[in-house]
Amino acid sequence: MSSGRWLGGSWACGLLAALAFSGCVTTQVPPNLPQQMSEYRIGREDVLEVSVWHSEDLSRTLPVRPDGKISLPLLGEIMAQGKTGPELAAEIQQKLVPYVENPKVAVIVREVNAPRFHVIGEVQKPGTYPLRGNVTILQALAAAGGFNPFADQNGIVIVRQQEGQATQRYTIRYSDLVGGVKGDAIYLDAGDTIYVP
Repeated sequence: MSSGRWLGGSWACGLLAALAFSGCVTTQVPPNLPQQMSEYRIGREDVLEVSVWHSEDLSRTLPVRPDGKISLPLLGEIMAQGKTGPELAAEIQQKLVPYVENPKVAVIVREVNAPRFHVIGEVQKPGTYPLRGNVTILQALAAAGGFNPFADQNGIVIVRQQEGQATQRYTIRYSDLVGGVKGDAIYLDAGDTIYVP
């Protein structure tokens, strides 16, 4: 697992270069995006419990592989990533019909390991961290140990990539965050990167 490790090497250098030379960095604050836990979608490395009623041989507790799939008896590989528990249960139930009479399937997410955010640049502990519930930018910076002495505290950049959309970049002033100038707390979304120059 990559949690807590420094995101070094060419990837970090490439991101820093892109941030430095990008002409589309905005100064607006990202929208608040509290996580919709009731609509949680399964991700890689999550642990699922697949329960088939009256069939212990077909029931399993298993992790979602890095390719987003799980493997089940009789059915082989099934894509789990991006689906809700009920959606995946309905798909498995339908695929079991040729093998099991009137199958009843439930899928429970036992461990949520997929959502993460990244903190790079001039902080004490750059790395990748698990996103548990609603995490603000201030909380993320605290998890990374705070600024080091060389940090530009008023040039924080949030890089957000949402599926099917262009990458968004937002510049945030630490003084605005702690001073309440921007109003409500700003929440991170899964996959966000905080860069402290």
